[in-house]
Amino acid sequence: MADSREVMNIRQASQYLGVSPDTLYKYVGEQKIPAFKLGNRWRFKKSRLDQWMEEKSSLMEAKGKKKPKAAAKAAGQQ
Repeated sequence: MADSREVMNIRQASQYLGVSPDTLYKYVGEQKIPAFKLGNRWRFKKSRLDQWMEEKSSLMEAKGKKKPKAAAKAAGQQ
């Protein structure tokens, strides 16, 4: 993203996170991702998204480097 704004709209945040806008709307509806409404539009603070991603990343690392079951099955392990 060439323009690194602190507050992003759905389109900008979805590009930043690498997910579709529909997926991002789903996460917002399920309160899985930090967002706020400004008027009737969802907004995302880049610093909060970065913090959220860091927390999610740390949780995955804390769980260990286990392969998901589907990946293990595809690799011939069960």
